Amino acid sequence: MNLRTITIGALLLAATACGAQPLDDGAAEARPGGQDPAGGPTVALDQAPADDKAAAIINAVTPDQDLAAKVPADVKADGLKVTTSVGYPPMELFAGDKKTPIGLDPALARAIARKLGVKVVISHEDFNAQIPGVITGRYDMIMSSMSDTPERQAKVTFVDYVRAGAGMLVKAGNPDGVRGPGDLCGKTVSVVDNGTSLELAETYDGDCEKAGRAGVDILKFPGDQEALLQVKNGRATANITDYVVAAYKAADPALGVEALAIDGTESPWGIGMNPENTELVASVRGALDALIRSGEYGAILKAWSLEKLAVQSAVVNGGK
Repeated sequence: MNLRTITIGALLLAATACGAQPLDDGAAEARPGGQDPAGGPTVALDQAPADDKAAAIINAVTPDQDLAAKVPADVKADGLKVTTSVGYPPMELFAGDKKTPIGLDPALARAIARKLGVKVVISHEDFNAQIPGVITGRYDMIMSSMSDTPERQAKVTFVDYVRAGAGMLVKAGNPDGVRGPGDLCGKTVSVVDNGTSLELAETYDGDCEKAGRAGVDILKFPGDQEALLQVKNGRATANITDYVVAAYKAADPALGVEALAIDGTESPWGIGMNPENTELVASVRGALDALIRSGEYGAILKAWSLEKLAVQSAVVNGGK
């Protein structure tokens, strides 16, 4: 589920990188294509920004030489060019310097690049310009909370990296015992007006009435903050939103809320690439699978409080 309607103007912003350091200092070095020291210069892999909650995990990722050997030549030479659209925390946001992308998507992009033994440049781009940017070769891949759908598969090939759906925010401790939509009958929920969350709330209201129970009282607001406030002040039992948004809010103890995933609403989000670049698709899929097997993928998700989004393996074009 992707509820964003981001229209941020395009700005090209490179991710921060550090110089070469010894392996035992935490900065991995890779030989292009897995070459030995006589085969070419070393590649000083990019370090994650200190603001990234998963920085220590990312910076400990070392190259898989078998995967590195199969990386397309242009990516070995120029690095992995990634596009994301900042403005949807905790998936994509700016670091404290107001220009470096961080969040779960940039974190996984950096980890994939390190597993492949290549440099990475992460650029902030308008969401609607990302698929054209990949098709024209401006970017190698999209990592931007993009839902894998059949319509988009006609233009790009996806490697699915999370499954995300809707969620609810309730008061910390869940005093009303809300476990799922069925517990909302006779209660008040808050939503952002004219979005998928409103559609879900209306569906749950109808389900309650069909079951002969009291319906759901729906409060509509123009933005997330106003909708969340209704839970804090006790006017609403729950706020229906994207689960990733709910998890991000719940991670702030000052807000006094906790996040619940709504089962059955999940759909895959994918890393989008040019379908003609089959070598890169295979490389990215291999790197993601390697990160999943090693536990580094799960640790990165946990650092961003998004463990519930985890997939068990990297699937190509799993959206139906």
